[in-house]
Amino acid sequence: MRSLWRIVIFILILSGNLIMAQSHQLFTEILNQHVKNGLVDYKNLKKDSRLEKYLVQLSNTEPEKLSRNEKLAFWINAYNAFTLQVIVENYPVESITDLNTGGKIIGYLFGKTVWDKEFILINKKKYSLGDIEHKILRKMNEPRIHFAIVCASISCPPLRDEAFEPNIIEEQLKSQAVQFVNDKTRNYFDKQKREVYLSKIFSWFSEDFGKKDEIVLKFIAQHLPENMSKDILDNLSNWNISYKDYNWNLNEQK
Repeated sequence: MRSLWRIVIFILILSGNLIMAQSHQLFTEILNQHVKNGLVDYKNLKKDSRLEKYLVQLSNTEPEKLSRNEKLAFWINAYNAFTLQVIVENYPVESITDLNTGGKIIGYLFGKTVWDKEFILINKKKYSLGDIEHKILRKMNEPRIHFAIVCASISCPPLRDEAFEPNIIEEQLKSQAVQFVNDKTRNYFDKQKREVYLSKIFSWFSEDFGKKDEIVLKFIAQHLPENMSKDILDNLSNWNISYKDYNWNLNEQK
């Protein structure tokens, strides 16, 4: 009987550790202190040792053992947390693109951008930010990840002041999508002229949203107020899409 209880206790301990391993509460505490209105206090975040502790937690996780929602939350948080690390390690910096090897243009031409650097260690395997975005998250068939991962720039989605958690991730992604689509600094709708000026995110990742303009508009309409959504859906072929310039300046609190 004692042996049985020892086995039960051991299983409970393992279960508890697994639950703790998948809790992103520490990241929530960090974000809650250093993020306001989507902007980051990098100056003080640089001094916060908890970020390094959270990165170690991520590095020690085995993602392949997670459920789908756990993986989704894990990789979104990983992308955002390691992006913060890149900035604080190089702070002060005016733009994340300044960290490309050879500068902004050369970095893109030769695949030497900050998103190409394999500096992220997860379960003894190295990843780049680009790997997380393109080879993992985009493969999960969830286009709303583009409103959740944040590249430390003004035109990116605003950074949430809490971590993504598997048990509420659907509500969190819905909230991010509604906030991003309805933010006039990122997407502007002229109902009278039936013209829409969209974030370049919808152009860069058009295949994730449906490729064709009408399908992209259908996706966007899901997150708009009813009157605007109805007009778009009733007049899909009459709406013209243009794309706004992307502001790569640092998403820093001033």
